[in-house]
Amino acid sequence: MTFISAKSKSREAESHPANDNHLSALADVSILEFIIDDDDVADIARRAERLGNAVVIVMALCLIVAPAIYLTLAYGL
Repeated sequence: MTFISAKSKSREAESHPANDNHLSALADVSILEFIIDDDDVADIARRAERLGNAVVIVMALCLIVAPAIYLTLAYGL
């Protein structure tokens, strides 16, 4: 007696089209492979710190300038 399955034979995971979310396709990828050198990490951290400082300065200027513009327009000083 032969066994007949209702399911079709599954193909290999790598042969499926658009197989982005299959676990076997993602098993060999690590985020640490994208970080090449410690100098690159230090450079990214420096740029992020400078950007953060610039954002804080711009926010402070907006908090000072926006009420001054409002008071000037509202009361015609």
